[in-house]
Amino acid sequence: MIKKAAFYTLGCKVNQYETEAVIDIFLDSGYQIVDFSEEADVYIVNSCTVTNEAARKTRQIARRAKRRSPGSLVAIVGCYTQAFPDEVSEIEEIDLVMGSNNKAKILDKTEEMLAGRDVDTKVKEYKQLRDYEDLNLKRLSNTTRANVKIEDGCNQFCSYCIIPYARGPVRSRKKEDIVAEVKKLTKQGVKEIILTGTHLGAYGSEKGNSQALTELMQILTEIDELQRVRLSSIEGTEIDSGMMDLISKEDIFCPHLHLPLQSGSDKILKAMKRPYSVKEFKETVAELRKRIPNLAITTDVIVGFPGETETTFKETLDLVKEIGFAKVHVFPYSAREGTPAAEMEQLNGNLVTEYSKELRVVNEALMLDYQKKFLGEKKEVLIEEVRDHQTNLLTGYTDNYLKVLVDGPDKLKNELVEVKLAETFDSYHILGKIID
Repeated sequence: MIKKAAFYTLGCKVNQYETEAVIDIFLDSGYQIVDFSEEADVYIVNSCTVTNEAARKTRQIARRAKRRSPGSLVAIVGCYTQAFPDEVSEIEEIDLVMGSNNKAKILDKTEEMLAGRDVDTKVKEYKQLRDYEDLNLKRLSNTTRANVKIEDGCNQFCSYCIIPYARGPVRSRKKEDIVAEVKKLTKQGVKEIILTGTHLGAYGSEKGNSQALTELMQILTEIDELQRVRLSSIEGTEIDSGMMDLISKEDIFCPHLHLPLQSGSDKILKAMKRPYSVKEFKETVAELRKRIPNLAITTDVIVGFPGETETTFKETLDLVKEIGFAKVHVFPYSAREGTPAAEMEQLNGNLVTEYSKELRVVNEALMLDYQKKFLGEKKEVLIEEVRDHQTNLLTGYTDNYLKVLVDGPDKLKNELVEVKLAETFDSYHILGKIID
């Protein structure tokens, strides 16, 4: 009888990539993959622990799976179990606990448990995670774009962040393995590759090579079939001159960078243990815009960090407006147990909510302003495989991260189409007309 497995992924692009790779392993072993809402023999939750809420949701999803199929094996793997193994192990509905490494062994361990054998479920300490686990994608759920993981771990230890404890130190993937995977994916029809990692800009740093990411990007320019490359997120302090040149001169690199700001106040940045000042961030942005025309810069901002005042929040608002980001991801601060910031005096929750709403209003205006700069222009749009659920129009992204709605046939899905950007639809979408 064919066994069924179901997967649920919480969190970041790295987690999404790893789940896809583990699904391949189960498929190769004859499993049928079913939706997580269906009955299955094995349920695997690839967990997130970046917030207390993410951890709570992980527990809730795992318990729900066990109630649905009481005889099933339920596993929680990933960041939550790595950072808080004892907490997860106490959940009676959970049969298997694994950390954020050795995900390629999930199948072996589940098979042993299903056969009634004892399995070692001890989670290594984060400092012991020394080798890059080379998971590979074989099948794709989406051929329009694909995440390619090139790095794991983070050594930065920002005061609000649990991730270094959940992912361990920086470990980088071999360049030849990355290139081989990118070539394979482009031959399968993938039009856009997103280079991703826990701390992408630290790629190669554990081996003392601060130019490693730029070197990798240079190698990718030699792959003929590759049409687009996007960087998932990178610190401004880690963008070197060579990287700027490549993005500026090589058409395959999308003129879009996600640079996490987190705060526009030097006081708060220092408390967060961020590796730059406001002045340095502004200088980086100015140099990028000077060298890369029409560059889209998106960012993350944490609102309501301990010590935030009306003055520091206004500094953030003013800086966000001054820089004119294409999009701001607003994160209301919530204390994460196990981080230094969780021990600091916390702000009133209502104040955090109020600040977050104010910044989101600014973000809506910035997104519309960014769209308006390109009205009337012709841009290539990579059409998504799924239509917009509200309008039933085709959707897609320009290289500079404008989300476009167009009317057209299904045959255009996963194609790069020339589109005239006609008018704004809302702050998240721009209407376009396909150029025949």
